[in-house]
Amino acid sequence: MIFSISNQKGGVGKTTTAINLSFYLAELGKKVLLIDFDPQSNTTSGLGIQTKESDYINSYGLMLDEASLDVEKIYKYEKNQNLYVIPSTIDLAGAEIELVSAISRETILRKRLKDLKNMFEFILIDCPPSLGLLTLNSLVASDYVLIPVQAEYFALEGLSLLVDTINLVKTDLNANLDVGGVILTMYDQRTNLSKDIYSEINKFFSKKLFSTIIPRNVKLSESQSHGIPIAIYSPHSTGAMAFKDLAMEFVRRFDNLTLLNPLSNRK
Repeated sequence: MIFSISNQKGGVGKTTTAINLSFYLAELGKKVLLIDFDPQSNTTSGLGIQTKESDYINSYGLMLDEASLDVEKIYKYEKNQNLYVIPSTIDLAGAEIELVSAISRETILRKRLKDLKNMFEFILIDCPPSLGLLTLNSLVASDYVLIPVQAEYFALEGLSLLVDTINLVKTDLNANLDVGGVILTMYDQRTNLSKDIYSEINKFFSKKLFSTIIPRNVKLSESQSHGIPIAIYSPHSTGAMAFKDLAMEFVRRFDNLTLLNPLSNRK
């Protein structure tokens, strides 16, 4: 089952969610592939992966190299053997330009992930903070979209635009795409604004909004600067506990669908 982690607004906790949700899913024994699909490579650096020294496939090669894929070509994260990572490099920034003239350019990633889909229980793609060709490829390849939303007013405006984009993709390119969940991030329970944002999101996404809320927590930022997940950097912090709870809620929501949902075998 493939998930795009997407929001065209930057600074909403998208990469933080990608890193820590993936790691905790792996900690729960799930075989997980995390793809850094953002040329800024924040997920890659946030995991402490040195892409220049790696002989494994990166996201640029994933899009432009037509060689067959197998697990042996994918980096296995040393701090958890259930987590595999396809890192990003700055080269990915040129991929959108190189793909402009490609045939069926919107479906390249879906075709590339076809062989990998049955090798992993969950594939999570950290999308760039834009709605360009890379994000479009990710949405076309995915079964679900996970939407991190910062507990601030302007985040709601970006959420509306993203939902419109998802509906367009669903109509024209991927009829099976659906919103898998909305994740409220950087929540500050001391402020009325955070509570108001939660209330507004819950009105429109009551069935999609995860009950687990990610708090504003300095340890989460610190962990990425040290290149390790929060589970290792500060396992008893409020941020760590929240992401652990989110992973468990995620498994409850999607685990059975891996076998029961026909989308999981979609070509």
